[in-house]
Formats: sequence, C-alpha cells, structure tokens
Amino acid sequence: MITPSALGSFALIVGLLTLTPGLDTALILRTALLGHRARTWGIVLGIQAGTLVWGVLGALGVTAVLTASHLAYTALRWAGAAYLVWMGGRMVLSTLRRRAAGTDEAATDPVAGSDAAGGFRGGLRRGAVTNLLNPKMGAFYMAVLPQFVPSGGMIEHLAAGTLLAGVHILLAVAWATVLVVFAHTLRDTLRRPSARRVLDRVTGTVITAFGLRLALGD
Repeated sequence: MITPSALGSFALIVGLLTLTPGLDTALILRTALLGHRARTWGIVLGIQAGTLVWGVLGALGVTAVLTASHLAYTALRWAGAAYLVWMGGRMVLSTLRRRAAGTDEAATDPVAGSDAAGGFRGGLRRGAVTNLLNPKMGAFYMAVLPQFVPSGGMIEHLAAGTLLAGVHILLAVAWATVLVVFAHTLRDTLRRPSARRVLDRVTGTVITAFGLRLALGD
C-alpha cells in the first residue's frame, strides 16, 4: 500500500508540475477564452485521459522503453513536435488569411470550429493526442512513479499507478476549473474579432514554440 506521506509527496510534485505554465494551460485557456465550453472540457478530460494512460503504463514499466530505447523516444518526440508545429502554425496562418472585417470567427476557427459542431468529442481527441504524443510525460512518469509504487505483483503496481495518476488528474482538473473561471471573466472582451485574432496568434506561436523546443531538445 502507498503510505499517506508518499501520497502527499507525489501530490506536491505533480501539483507544482500542474501549476507550471505549459502547453496544457495554453490549450485550455485559448479554448475557454473563445467561449467553446464543451470543447474546453473535452480538452481537459482528454489531457487527463492521456495522463491516466501514462500512469498505468509507467506503473507496469512499459514506459521504460522511452528511457531504454533512444530510437523509440526520438520517434515519439518527433511525432509530437510535428503535431504541435502543425497545430500552432495552423492557428497563426488562419489569422493571416482572415479579412479584417466581415469574418465569422467561430466559423473559421481552425482548431475548434463552432462549439456546437464539435465541441466535446473534438476537444477530447485533441487533448488526448496532445498528451500522448508528449514523450516527456512518459519520461516523467518513468522517473518519478517507481519511487512511489510499493513492491508487489502486477496487480499491486497497476493499482498504485492508477491511484497516483488519479491524484494528478484531480489536481489538474481543479486547476483547469480555475483557468476556465478566469477565462469566463474575459469572454466578453474576447468576442471582438481583433482580440480573437491576437489570441490565436499568441497561442499558435506558443504551441509552435513548444513543438520546436521538443524537436530540438535532448
């Protein structure tokens, strides 16, 4: 069994990780600021589904492949980097193509589309893919999880990994709720087409930068 002190230590580590601004924060904020409520929660839950998968794989030792095999890690890193650059670049380029006036921002949103059209399922897919194509998540769980998983058989390891990932998910959902509430207070301002274009350019640039950093990193 995982001791309360070990559980608390893990919660502290992943809590600090959750509060650190990153790709997840950018995706959630951007979608929430545009008012796509269903898609926002789809992204949140998709990200957490990816976290659960990494937690289970980490507990079973499968993610050891990422640290033991340079080729596997590199392949996943390049796939993730290409996906992020594509997503961020698409955001930025779409804003450059929009006409200054008479543009329906919701209809031309390159990532979300309308909230009703796509909402939750599209967000769930994007959040999960973004998380699962991030090899650093796998490396993090491989480096950290074994320190908190008690000795035992596969069932014990699986239960411990699921519990620890669950703690991470709870903290991440709580933080996402704070971000969504914050975004809601700025929603009226972001209804203006010019403000939305600026938001997409900033978010697209940030996501592209994450992709390039992932591609050029070790």
